[in-house]
Amino acid sequence: MEHQLVSVIDFGGQYTQLIVRRVRELGVYSEMVPWQKADEHIREKQPDAIILSGGPRSNLEPNAPTIDPASLGDRPVLGICYGLQWMAHHLGGKVIPSDEREYGKRHLGPREPGSLVSLMDNDLVWMSHGDQVLSAPAGFTVTAKTETCPVAAMENTNERRYGVQFHPEVTHTPSGKAILKSFLFDIAKLRGDWTAANFISDTTDWIREQVGDKKVLCAVSGGVDSSVVAALLSHAIADQTTCVFVDHGLLRKGEAEQVRQMFTETFHPNLMVIEAHDQFFGKLQGVTDPEAKRKIIGEEFVVCFERNKAELADHDFLAQGTLYPDVIESGSDTASKIKTHHNVGGLPDWMRLKVIEPLRWLFKDEVRAVGRELGLPPDVVDREPFPGPGLGVRILGEVTPERVRIVQDADWIFREEIRKHNLKEGIWQSYAALLDVRSVGVMGDERTYEQPIVLRAVASEDAMTAHAVEFPFTFLEHVASRIVNEVKGVNRVLYDLTSKPPATIEWE
Repeated sequence: MEHQLVSVIDFGGQYTQLIVRRVRELGVYSEMVPWQKADEHIREKQPDAIILSGGPRSNLEPNAPTIDPASLGDRPVLGICYGLQWMAHHLGGKVIPSDEREYGKRHLGPREPGSLVSLMDNDLVWMSHGDQVLSAPAGFTVTAKTETCPVAAMENTNERRYGVQFHPEVTHTPSGKAILKSFLFDIAKLRGDWTAANFISDTTDWIREQVGDKKVLCAVSGGVDSSVVAALLSHAIADQTTCVFVDHGLLRKGEAEQVRQMFTETFHPNLMVIEAHDQFFGKLQGVTDPEAKRKIIGEEFVVCFERNKAELADHDFLAQGTLYPDVIESGSDTASKIKTHHNVGGLPDWMRLKVIEPLRWLFKDEVRAVGRELGLPPDVVDREPFPGPGLGVRILGEVTPERVRIVQDADWIFREEIRKHNLKEGIWQSYAALLDVRSVGVMGDERTYEQPIVLRAVASEDAMTAHAVEFPFTFLEHVASRIVNEVKGVNRVLYDLTSKPPATIEWE
């Protein structure tokens, strides 16, 4: 099935990925395209509508991010923030640096009746701009202003060109979704055919076409992404799939057993379990650098494949759980490496596998929706993200069986109490980490010199940004008391309040 497409041209805005998500939430397929590749993308993909994102730079500066205005054709276009200014600048309006910059919440003045912004039932909007449009191009009507911004929204209905200075994609603009919805369905006349069921049908056909009668290897961890990939493969080519689970000893408490049970009872595919506790712990002995740990864990997966060469050598494809944010970040010309992302890389020469990535166009919430449509149980679909290197990056310093045991027990208590107190809603990720320091304490009238546990729980939509969850203080006291009393080797519990950025969600 050929889906209608909305291309979101990325001028470097911090919310661009969120625009794509909002469009997809409304049932329309959308892709994010760097401005440097936009003209070629539009020629090749012929999108049904285009959204121009915000961005940190000025249209007035030399070599400002831009595209060929002619490439837009006669498609409906919505410009947001920098995108609005770009339209004004290139279509004959006037853009100037503003003496009074607008950052944060603002209120729109009276809105032009019948305009796109007139659909908003709340005049509160989120602004983030330095330049502003002083006068709209010929043919455009100014449909909204603020006290300091003379063109907060404009439109040319004959040409189907619309622009807003504020950000409708963020939750701080309460009626922003109404603008996007009207643009997609009232103006662009799109049908909204992007659903989990349609994705499964399309991807099933694609997998069968790609694979033919050959075999696929799928490494699974019990996490959402690999489980949904395995379920898709089972749905499409069940007998041609071998799922490989490497039990490296770095999973959460009871998780290895859960994975075995889940695959046996839910998927019924060929599941191969490789027991490798001693192998991984042996290689990690004495290693404290987080990047070195990630590299070792990734390499040992390859060693596991080498040692099971006879069973795996007849496979032609490797299925990976790559998601759309990974594709976006990998395609960025400006992104710097924050940390190495774990994946099955550097495979041995004898495994000359072709990679297939059935989820590469999905966000995490869409992956969960596909999992539900495939009938996966809630404890799998709603499982929190878990790092590929497992507890290896939640233990600062050396990774040993004893230190893993401490983190597993503390993590279990924390997440169990979250469930018991019905505090799970809104949490993207929650876990316990073990610091590589010791502190003095007193337990049973005796001096202790043991390790502190850090608890972390964050709320996020896509892991690109995150903020700490605000738990009741009495809850944190209760959890800390349980951990100190029940987890041998811990005498202090901390709660991490840092947002992302400046921190990352994981400690390593």
